[in-house]
Amino acid sequence: MNTLPDGDNGPPSLSRTFSPEEVNMDLTMCGLLPDRAEEIARLYREHGNWNQVKEIWFEERRANRSTKGSSQKIYRVLSSRFKNAPATLPNPSDLPAVLDTCSSSRDKAQVLYLYLVADDALVRYAVHEYARRLAEDFPEPLDFSNETLTSVLNQFEYTNETPFDYADSTTERWCEGLRSVMREIGVLENQQTVVGNPPSLGETPLLVAMGYSYEEGDEEWFESPTGLQYLFQPSARWEELYNRAAETEAWEFVELHGSLQLRPTDEPYSSITSGGI
Repeated sequence: MNTLPDGDNGPPSLSRTFSPEEVNMDLTMCGLLPDRAEEIARLYREHGNWNQVKEIWFEERRANRSTKGSSQKIYRVLSSRFKNAPATLPNPSDLPAVLDTCSSSRDKAQVLYLYLVADDALVRYAVHEYARRLAEDFPEPLDFSNETLTSVLNQFEYTNETPFDYADSTTERWCEGLRSVMREIGVLENQQTVVGNPPSLGETPLLVAMGYSYEEGDEEWFESPTGLQYLFQPSARWEELYNRAAETEAWEFVELHGSLQLRPTDEPYSSITSGGI
């Protein structure tokens, strides 16, 4: 049954969307780091105060003899992803409950990845470009080699129309940082692989991606679902993923204006923030 319209539009390009002040190379010093990100989220859930979280984080690092500079950089970048999280993702205080419903480390990485993309302008630009390549049937659309990534970055311009301009060595470290993220979420198979495939989605990352797509979009959100596109799900998979979501009791098909549409049965994330799936 064709329940929903087939979507084949990639997300818009984000070139000329960001000012130089909004773009950074934080990925060169801090990748996804799911275990540490989860630790910070749990501290925030427990204490509800970022100053306390920071204090406890550094006390624990000192006890483990971590270098202060490295710990500060990692904390700044990881906590930024939660402090700046859009209201369209699960609230950071609810994140530990969401992660508890995950069935694998990859599931957790896919959930945390959406916070990275939402927070990091340059990562978001690159993800949009790769989602567009996937939608437009490029040959090897998920090629994360230095050559292809550099080509993608060289197409980036700031709002003032000046081009992307970082040292080659910095750009190479950034490319390796992005590849490490792609390995964590299941796009790239191993350290040697640079060309990847759309990852399979567990139930929790699927529900988070669905909720994010719904909250970010408009009435026609399912024709260009942001969360599924960020996780590189081709449009040929969307109907299957929508049907999977509808089987969870968190989502349901409803008839509106003569056509079937998918809607959450309650608040988009309630099934994974209050008692689990």
